[in-house]
Amino acid sequence: MDLILLEKVRGLGNLGDKVKVKPGYGRNYLLPQGKAVPATAANLEGFEKRRAEYEAKANKQLADAQARQAKLADVAVTITVNASPEGKLYGSVGPREISEALQAAGHDVHKNEVIQGEGPIRATGEFEVVIALHADVQSTVKVTVVGEK
Repeated sequence: MDLILLEKVRGLGNLGDKVKVKPGYGRNYLLPQGKAVPATAANLEGFEKRRAEYEAKANKQLADAQARQAKLADVAVTITVNASPEGKLYGSVGPREISEALQAAGHDVHKNEVIQGEGPIRATGEFEVVIALHADVQSTVKVTVVGEK
């Protein structure tokens, strides 16, 4: 499936790139999210006419992400969960719990922006979690998991 990207997509391409993706990825993610349009002659012509508008939108999104990154610098949150005396959790701490803790601290972070490369947290301690605010902007947040007493 050939598509024209309307914004930068991590691991795929930049604004205006013509990319070939699997049909399911294009149909189920890129098209409904408004990140791409089918690469037809009419859409190519329409994109070129509106390129400046799309670039201005992309620059605004990047500026907003950089502002959010500045607010997230040196942020640390503490999450209290049920844990055994040895420090193993009864369950796990995932992106939803981390985003809720950050929202309670006054930061606008959605669960789909939280990236846990090693999977959910299953023990008490301090962990570094990456927050992907934009395709080019990431921030690191310190998450401390403590057991209930």
